[in-house]
Amino acid sequence: MREFEPINKAYNSVFQVDELSIGIVVPIENYDQGLMPTMEHHLERVELIEDLGFKSLWIRDVPFNVPSFGDAGQMYDPFTYLGFLAGKTSKIALGVSSIALPLHHPVHVAKSAATIDQLSGGRLLLGVASGDRFDEYPAMGIDYDNRGELFREAFQYIRRSQESFPVLETKNFGDLKGHIDILPKAKNHKIPLLMTGFSQQSLEWNAEQADGWMYYPRDPRQQKYRIEEWRALVAESGEFDKPFMQPLYVDLQEDDNFMPQPIHLGLRTGANYLNTYLQHLKTIGVNHVSINLRFNSNRMEETLERLAEKVLPEFHTTKKEKAII
Repeated sequence: MREFEPINKAYNSVFQVDELSIGIVVPIENYDQGLMPTMEHHLERVELIEDLGFKSLWIRDVPFNVPSFGDAGQMYDPFTYLGFLAGKTSKIALGVSSIALPLHHPVHVAKSAATIDQLSGGRLLLGVASGDRFDEYPAMGIDYDNRGELFREAFQYIRRSQESFPVLETKNFGDLKGHIDILPKAKNHKIPLLMTGFSQQSLEWNAEQADGWMYYPRDPRQQKYRIEEWRALVAESGEFDKPFMQPLYVDLQEDDNFMPQPIHLGLRTGANYLNTYLQHLKTIGVNHVSINLRFNSNRMEETLERLAEKVLPEFHTTKKEKAII
């Protein structure tokens, strides 16, 4: 059994070999009838999920409200918001799923990410993506068809930024010639970068370069095939194994025995079947599930408490996490 690389406090807590942990997607509210959440009680609910023992929270990078896409996310700037949440929490992992790298200069991403990682004591997980909302690209004067190249260059820029006085030549983002530095650095040796989907790259490139893979909810049989493909490529590319995670939309019912019904990218179900489903995901190799409660029909605080009582004890073990010195 190969271990995951020790990277930072968040990565070591959320991702453990042959284990599955559970996080929550922010905003933690129902807004199934509109594009925008109210963001009411957002801080109280973030503090609640930390107190209840969820391993992570996840926010998104949505520069523009694109009505045809159907979801404006948490609306706040991801790094400003995470900086605020870092100061209001103490142990929960702070995840981004995901920064659309072609829409940002990578020096700003690198500096913002390392700042939050430092201020939070190593609690940042940085998901990265090529972006899929076409309308955002012409609005920023960026070629949508070039996003694959932009992604690769930005990814390498962020990686290289952890070196002292880095050297790097890029076509789109300028050159680093070793006479200036980017500060701060990550809390430990690097920022954990989690690939989203394929990001216009080959899976071979992703397996070699990324620290983990975020993929979309799929039929478990299809997901099992993807995970096996990922792990085989990871085994060829380096010393450590690398985790796999996915989101899951959940509408949790008060009846624990409520049988599952499909909803967009997830399930309307009771706690008992949700446990069965998550156990199956664990069996096929999923290491983390970020639960999205956008379509949840019951009172949010009661839903979170029910998840903490009925679901988390099945998955959050007391297995010791690797220490980072």
